[in-house]
Amino acid sequence: MTPTQNLNPETQNFHLSAIDVTRQFDPPSGPWVLQQASLEASAGETIAIVGPSGSGKSTLLNIIGSLDSATSGSVRLDTIDITSLSPNDAATYRSKNVGFVFQDHHLLPQLTGLENVLLPSLAIQSRDRKVAYQRASDLLERVGVSSRARAFPAELSGGERQRLAIARALINSPQLLLCDEPTGNLDHDNALKVVDLFVELARRQGIIVIMVTHNLELAARFDKCLRLHEGRLQSVGGTSSDPALRGGEEET
Repeated sequence: MTPTQNLNPETQNFHLSAIDVTRQFDPPSGPWVLQQASLEASAGETIAIVGPSGSGKSTLLNIIGSLDSATSGSVRLDTIDITSLSPNDAATYRSKNVGFVFQDHHLLPQLTGLENVLLPSLAIQSRDRKVAYQRASDLLERVGVSSRARAFPAELSGGERQRLAIARALINSPQLLLCDEPTGNLDHDNALKVVDLFVELARRQGIIVIMVTHNLELAARFDKCLRLHEGRLQSVGGTSSDPALRGGEEET
């Protein structure tokens, strides 16, 4: 990482770009999962990525979130060159700039809802504990589970647990919210509510939300939908105006 990189840009006009990203497993003879995959996103934008299982959707999300490394290509968040970060800088980038939401909520069963939401804030030693506590309380209110702050995960519904996971992902005020099949374990109504919450958060907080999903009905609620096919991203069209993205069709 060059000395000029800022690992926590304050501007609300930040931009994400992934250019010609490739990923090969077990080189030099292993399979290519991504082949020149590219996307652009600006603050407040929501992007859904669809495609069959094994097409590389989660791999691309992991590279953007610095959980995996690209074989070639570049990923940048404003001045941050994500693909060149050292392991320590990558950890700092994730804690300050990225929130993750997975299909499984990964809440710690021995912690209350509020304690689970606060957990990532411990990674930032300079964070004032009172400020973090107030932000966690505000986030629980925003995602609609403030009344469950003292409940343990086993006492919550699936939708409530996933809303807690979203609040936890937002506790450090990230620029990116990366969601890997976040509605896979939810019923239809709760899935719609969670996706609509992502859209609202993007609009109100100016964050970029990228969601991997098999559900085309949910993808249609986002600003942009991209299909990952043969390692490359292709625009599906105008989301809700595209007939291929209506009616709850799911990709296999």
